[in-house]
Amino acid sequence: MGQITAVKNVGGIEGLCLITPAVHGDSRGYFMETYNQKDMEEAGLFYNFVQDNQSSSTKGVLRGLHFQKQFPQAKLVRVIKGTVFDVAVDLREGSKTYGKWHGELLTEEGRQQFLIPRGFAHGFLVLSDIAEFCYKCDDFYHPDDEGGMAWNDPEIGIEWPLLEGAYRGTPSAEGYTVDGIPLKLSDKDQKWLGIKETFHFK
Repeated sequence: MGQITAVKNVGGIEGLCLITPAVHGDSRGYFMETYNQKDMEEAGLFYNFVQDNQSSSTKGVLRGLHFQKQFPQAKLVRVIKGTVFDVAVDLREGSKTYGKWHGELLTEEGRQQFLIPRGFAHGFLVLSDIAEFCYKCDDFYHPDDEGGMAWNDPEIGIEWPLLEGAYRGTPSAEGYTVDGIPLKLSDKDQKWLGIKETFHFK
């Protein structure tokens, strides 16, 4: 009997998958397998993950939208503390859903995992006071290969929860708040261009 339930093509986007692990709990607490390659393959998900990453962020932090250009990564993401809104944007040339986005609310209580194949931009917004975020990658990080897109590009139109503020033509965090807290982005994430300026094949 498998230890996961996999819902494929979430948001109507081929390849995106929401995975719910089996959780075994009693008065002592709980136990679950956070990753089992055999269960993944039985669900038709064939990945060879080679790197694990973990980050900690405070409320109002937005990381993204990121991708690698020549060495794309599939990611299996989850939250071990707090709550984030996790987003994937389809950047696959020729895809029927090119430029479309889908977001999942990931929480430590829900314990769900979001599988994002290669060919997507990825980002997340922290909605809790603190969030610890973990993810597996199927290729290594190449610092000279990183690319990105504006998190607030109106062409994509991501609906970030709890976010307030008006688009002023740039990806600057200025004027935006999350539940009353100023939005926090890295300098780099406030300089990316929109999807039309980043990709010219469509």
